[in-house]
Amino acid sequence: MPITFLLLNYGYDPIWFGVIVTIFAIIALVTPPVGLNVYVTKAVAKDVPLETVFKGIMPFLIPLTVAFILLILFPQIATFLPNIIMP
Repeated sequence: MPITFLLLNYGYDPIWFGVIVTIFAIIALVTPPVGLNVYVTKAVAKDVPLETVFKGIMPFLIPLTVAFILLILFPQIATFLPNIIMP
């Protein structure tokens, strides 16, 4: 059974789950060892060392992590606008 159906059976909001998965994917794309976005940046800026590129993403990782934690603690943040648009 797919994980989405399991989450719906336990009462989780699918919009909240989609937002969480998206933020988690963004975090995964900028952190080692996967860090696909970092390696693409390194390929474009050939004269910049990889270590410098990884250090450069750290200021962006902090707000993403804070947003992830806030969405886990307060799922209403992710569902606020959709609930206003479609009551």
